[in-house]
Amino acid sequence: MSNQFDKFFSEEMMGAAEVFPIISLDERSQDIQLEEGAVLPILPLRNMVIFPGVLMPVAVARPKSLKLIRHAHENEKLIGVCSQVDKKLEDPNVNQLYEIGTAAHIVRILEMPDGSTTVILEGKLRFKLGDVVSTKPYMKARVSPLVDIMPDDKKSDGVFPALVSSIKDLATEIIVNSGMFPPETTFAIRNIESPSFLINYVSANFGFQIKDKIQLLTLDQVIDRGYSLLELLNKESQLLEIKLNIQNKAKAGIDQQQREYFLQQQMKTIQNELGGASPEQDIADFKSRASVKKWNEAVRKVFEKELKKLERTNQHSPDYSVQLNYIETMLDLPWNEYTEDNFNLDNVAKVLDADHFGMEKVKDRIIEHLAVLKLKGDMKSPIICLYGPPGVGKTSLGKSIARALGRKYVRVSLGGLHDEAEIRGHRRTYIGALPGRIMQNILKAESANPVFVLDEIDKITADYKGDPSSALLEVLDPEQNVAFHDNYLDVDFDLSKVMFIATANHLNTIPRPLLDRMELIEVSGYTQEEKVEIAKRHLIAKELDNHGLKARQVALRKPVISQIIESYTRESGVRSLNRQIAALMRKIAKMVATDTEYNPVISKEDLKTYLGVPKYSKEKYQGNDYTGVVTGLAWTQVGGEILLVESSLSKSKSPKLTLTGNLGDVMKESAMLALEYIKSHAEDLKIDPLLFDDWNVHVHVPEGAIPKDGPSAGITMVTALASAFTRRKVRKNIAMTGEITLRGKVLPVGGIKEKILAAKRAGITDIVLSKENEKDIEEIKAVYLKGLRFHYVQDIMEVLEFTLLKEKV
Repeated sequence: MSNQFDKFFSEEMMGAAEVFPIISLDERSQDIQLEEGAVLPILPLRNMVIFPGVLMPVAVARPKSLKLIRHAHENEKLIGVCSQVDKKLEDPNVNQLYEIGTAAHIVRILEMPDGSTTVILEGKLRFKLGDVVSTKPYMKARVSPLVDIMPDDKKSDGVFPALVSSIKDLATEIIVNSGMFPPETTFAIRNIESPSFLINYVSANFGFQIKDKIQLLTLDQVIDRGYSLLELLNKESQLLEIKLNIQNKAKAGIDQQQREYFLQQQMKTIQNELGGASPEQDIADFKSRASVKKWNEAVRKVFEKELKKLERTNQHSPDYSVQLNYIETMLDLPWNEYTEDNFNLDNVAKVLDADHFGMEKVKDRIIEHLAVLKLKGDMKSPIICLYGPPGVGKTSLGKSIARALGRKYVRVSLGGLHDEAEIRGHRRTYIGALPGRIMQNILKAESANPVFVLDEIDKITADYKGDPSSALLEVLDPEQNVAFHDNYLDVDFDLSKVMFIATANHLNTIPRPLLDRMELIEVSGYTQEEKVEIAKRHLIAKELDNHGLKARQVALRKPVISQIIESYTRESGVRSLNRQIAALMRKIAKMVATDTEYNPVISKEDLKTYLGVPKYSKEKYQGNDYTGVVTGLAWTQVGGEILLVESSLSKSKSPKLTLTGNLGDVMKESAMLALEYIKSHAEDLKIDPLLFDDWNVHVHVPEGAIPKDGPSAGITMVTALASAFTRRKVRKNIAMTGEITLRGKVLPVGGIKEKILAAKRAGITDIVLSKENEKDIEEIKAVYLKGLRFHYVQDIMEVLEFTLLKEKV
């Protein structure tokens, strides 16, 4: 046997610790007898279990263990090999060893090239550990031998051979599939004839846990050991199958990654050749730009987190472009970057006067607003809301304020907006997500303190996508917009330095909470005189430039401009006037381009040639030749107008009041109030009460195609009905406006400035107003009041005494 071992372990075994366990070449060596209570030196093993009949190389390093093996080898004695319960212990006692061990023979001791010692042990038989005899110089203990019990072939009915065959097949399959053992192992297992040796060999061979191997070593019945081994092999086979599947999938993934990596490297090379930036260059550029941004710590942390996410994202992933857009948006936004304000109020006044004629009250209010901001040093003040009819210059006022302050100007039109995400932005989980309109325009302004015009704020609508006006509450609240939260950015942005200016045509469609956050400034319509000046100063020069004409080629005098305003436009603003001037310029440009002769000085008669037939006719005072006809004053969206109220009486057996002229409910109520007042004061007016029982009363307001409503025609209707019943004429060149009550009180009305200008244009000289409207007259420039006389009244009887003449028809 020695010669066989020498041949097997030639060349110092070339790393004997890694050699597969070997079956004893002499099976009869297991026939060694061990007496009950025999004393054996005990060699503790950290992570190995020796089985009978199996050769195992064991690395020995502990001093006690080295003494033990050398002494036993010299005296050719058996040793007891037991496994430690805790492999970390350096010097375990008997209670720290498993009680089942194996008596072994030292076949050979090898001194390895690296200085370590390896001993080849041959398992002989099993034993149970008893009492310790001594611990010096190494542990010695009494042992009780254990005998393997083989099954009776006659009683097993062929079960045991089938079990052994199954163990061979399963062990061979595991060895082939795992690739962890030398190829000769399969050959060795196939050629083992002894069932007990096969079971011990496989038990020692496979990498079961120490406790599982000890459990196998404990079993006396060899068939039971075989069943337990087969169960462990089945588990090992299943784990190996799972591991192989995982490895195959991982290998496929690695192959795909390697292919993608190769292609990406090729793309990088191509991009570099073409001068394009690679993702690495983009990341470096982002970090460089981020280093100079004026971020607070919270925003910086979010950016760094998102940038790391971009670095980890595959360039060809759909998420890459989403993440890239977010990073670029964060970098492009002007975080804490402000333009310097020019709070020179004299300069602001000059700019406003140069850009807009008239509107003195509005300009003063804007300058007051800016003065407060200058003194406070911050922007936490009410948001300006300019409201008034279309075309009066609300939007352009915002542009002028931006120019005067030296700020950037941005504008967003809110007309028809019905999606809350348009204000707050979309969350990045949605396809095509974008920041809201607010942040998009801040990004466009490249400044965190622009003048921001929110145009047509009264035309926002709500639907199933949310209410944008509710989202604007945070934007327009100085206490909240310090930390405006856009869903796309998902971080707070400071809007407190932005100067918001909202514009609206009507206030009744703006939600009350939103209206409460704004400082309201009314921008009323222009008078005819103001429109003439605006045309002379701004519109004509602009349209000359737009049509490539010189000032000498067109001359428009004030009377001609007035004619255009009266006959071709009807509006509060100047948009239609601008269009008519543009139309006139086009005609002249055509003649200049075709060398057609024409008169550069445009006359009133020329307007019909250039602009066609007049579209509108100016209402003029029609005299007092008829009773029951009185001139009233009305306010419309296109300015003030005179309003004729006609009344007539007709015989009838069933008298009634008839109202015509497309009147609204309030105006109809005024007519009924007027008739009831006259009935109740018939004696004071010297009217026969029987007239009311025999005569129909008809009140008509001409231009029936135009809707009319409001209470301001109340005193006009009373005067018309009183004139009709008394047959007294109405004083010449007089007009009136005022609301009435059932008691006869005259209440104030609005739109006084526009009404007065309409009366002046119509040739009216005397105007009757409520006493409470006197304060409104004081605010109007004297130039507009020239040639007018005002009569202030408090009671209807005062109106009738002044307006009705003694003369009857």
